[in-house]
Amino acid sequence: MGDYISAFIIGGIICVIAQILMDKTKMTPARILVVFVTAGVILGALNIYDVLIKYGKAGASVPLPGFGYALAKAVIKEVDQNGFLGAFTGGIKGTAAGISAAIIFGYIASIMFSPKTKK
Repeated sequence: MGDYISAFIIGGIICVIAQILMDKTKMTPARILVVFVTAGVILGALNIYDVLIKYGKAGASVPLPGFGYALAKAVIKEVDQNGFLGAFTGGIKGTAAGISAAIIFGYIASIMFSPKTKK
């Protein structure tokens, strides 16, 4: 039960930060997305995001900073193993499953529902 609560709290804090940025700044959602992914990369590279993952589990790994964290960790691992080339291959290898799942499930959702553009 404690894991669910900590995931809810950590994930909720991340979402609250995003909502505050949308409400109080003129940043577009796309810029907020970039800020969150970049923050995840930076915090992951500095091993700070590891603490959030330890306590927040899915609440920290599923949101956008978690994607940045996964990118950073995969690139660091690949660079350690393969040198400079790992900077280009690490992110692809480390996040391929998540990106593939997003594409596949997004496609399935678009088939099941009638997506429309905003007017």
